[in-house]
Amino acid sequence: MAKRSSGVFVDIRQIEVFLAVMQESSVTRAAERLYLSPGAVSLQLHNLAAELRTELFVRSGRRIIPTEQALRLAEHAREVLRRVREIQQDFSNVPGDDSRPFHFATGATTLIHRLGGPLRLLRKRFPHADIHVTVAATEGIVAGLLDRRFDLGLISLPWPQKDLTILPLFEEELLVLRPSKRNAAGGVVHSIRPAELADVPFLLYPKTSNMRLMIDRFLGELGLQPRVIMEADDTEAIKRLVEAGFGYSILPQFALRGRNVHFQTLRVAGKRLIRQQALAMPQTEYPRALTTAIAEFLQSELAAG
Repeated sequence: MAKRSSGVFVDIRQIEVFLAVMQESSVTRAAERLYLSPGAVSLQLHNLAAELRTELFVRSGRRIIPTEQALRLAEHAREVLRRVREIQQDFSNVPGDDSRPFHFATGATTLIHRLGGPLRLLRKRFPHADIHVTVAATEGIVAGLLDRRFDLGLISLPWPQKDLTILPLFEEELLVLRPSKRNAAGGVVHSIRPAELADVPFLLYPKTSNMRLMIDRFLGELGLQPRVIMEADDTEAIKRLVEAGFGYSILPQFALRGRNVHFQTLRVAGKRLIRQQALAMPQTEYPRALTTAIAEFLQSELAAG
């Protein structure tokens, strides 16, 4: 038979019972407070005293008096219970109580043009959440999700979905931009033939980005090899460069709204370039409840919008 080690084994329930008796100075009142029987409270005290090999209470008539050892133990027990409560709160999986930092990542275009209202409502819905927002491209967001720097990300599809849970949101068309010498009406989409794009200068996203991969694939299907003269990862910067007459581009439709712009928006005749926007979170056996709750909230708000 294995010998028991000489260490002390005290569980949290024993500490809770002990502190209740200390505060109430009565086994009966402590039992009522803890919704236990007096016998169960007495047994917990007996086991605690036996584990510590010391006397904790002595009787004086109907009253129980804490010993010096009990007073010493109470100081330690209160600190232990406080730390246990901190741990429970820190690992709480109740969305409304979760105050740990929550990291959400999204692209700049979607943040500017789609997320203003939903994020304001999100802060009201989860007032205790410590929400941090990071602006990044899809490839950076996915990397951050996989190494757990981000809890939730809004990404562009298609993207390999390995080790990610995906919640589809909405589709967004990408349109061709052409410089215009005169103010153009925002929202009006003209038509253009593929041959008209054969030798024009393009300002596009960096070649390593997910958006650029979609654009290059689309142009390749049209039989075009774009003549790229500049690359930038900022949609607003590309828009301004197109307006200044540097070249054509292909950008998300939601970023092109507005009046008095110096570019025309165009759609290749008979062809549409569509990206799917989606929420992504790491696949895990123990998902954080706040992540799931925020994802469902944003999905609902963006679908309604």
